[in-house]
Amino acid sequence: MISPVLTFFNNKGGVGKTSLVYHLAWMFASLRKRIVAADLDPQANLTAAFLMEEEIEAIWQEEKTEEEKTGSTVYRCVEPLAGIGDIAEPHLRKIAADLYLLPGDVRLSRYEEVLSTEWPNSMGDHNLYRPMRILSSFWQVMQMAARTVQADLVLVDIGPNLGAINRSALLATDYVAIPLGADLFSLQGLGNLGPALRSWKSLWKKRLDNWKESEEARRYPDFQLPDGKMQPIGYLCQQHGVRLERPVQAYDKWVQRIPGSYRKHVLGEEDIPGLRQEEDPYCLATIKHYRSLVPMAQECRKPIFNLTSADGAIGSHANAVHDSRRDFDLLAKKIAEKIGLQL
Repeated sequence: MISPVLTFFNNKGGVGKTSLVYHLAWMFASLRKRIVAADLDPQANLTAAFLMEEEIEAIWQEEKTEEEKTGSTVYRCVEPLAGIGDIAEPHLRKIAADLYLLPGDVRLSRYEEVLSTEWPNSMGDHNLYRPMRILSSFWQVMQMAARTVQADLVLVDIGPNLGAINRSALLATDYVAIPLGADLFSLQGLGNLGPALRSWKSLWKKRLDNWKESEEARRYPDFQLPDGKMQPIGYLCQQHGVRLERPVQAYDKWVQRIPGSYRKHVLGEEDIPGLRQEEDPYCLATIKHYRSLVPMAQECRKPIFNLTSADGAIGSHANAVHDSRRDFDLLAKKIAEKIGLQL
């Protein structure tokens, strides 16, 4: 069983990427889809959203025995490949019914050099198994994790850069959703992101073709590799300020340039003059700012749409909680439709 992988990615930070993965993981689980949330960002922000610091410290402890450490984080799963070992079986953390976490690890940044080294080696004439094993290691780990719990979907959070770790994470990805801010930096970021995705996809196809023609492909007939589809399913726009349900004028000029920039840089399509962001079929959602609900939810370590009166969500806060549940429910269903996930 191969589970679909959906990654949220933008090479610009501060666009709400981790929060989106966190809330959608909870929402899909509430819709009775079994989810593995995989934290492939060396900053491990998604892990910090799901787990208390004491839990994270216990997972990361160096004093553990090798048996205890093996597979405890995504880094511990791939770490043996840096030596003479093989991928370790991942140990998932059960967060709730139908929701599991593959914990991140700040030490994952150590793996960057390994991935960089093996990228050119994967186009050689022989000894290809190890480079291809390493370059596909994130996909292997996520599929092992998904099989363990029979997951319907793997949701992935990665860092805001175009380095070797993110390249391998995106090679493992079937679908890509792009969170954006309504600002110049997000628009400029699309100019880097779109060409990078197309380049990585093309270069990975060459490596797959090279692998299929190699002697080692016949020696390892059961060795599976990701297709590297990286299919963009749309973008999500952060709403910085609202007046009468529309972005305030200061941000409106950037918001309305997003449809054209997305088409040009990500899809390689022609712009549609006059198309507004709210009418764009590639716009998955405009993510509202829930302001005071966010710290309340972080303190309770739950998504904003699960806050109750016992958590302090009363009066206008209770109405906002209701609205957030409606918004994320609609977003999850729209994404499910885009990737062919039956709810």
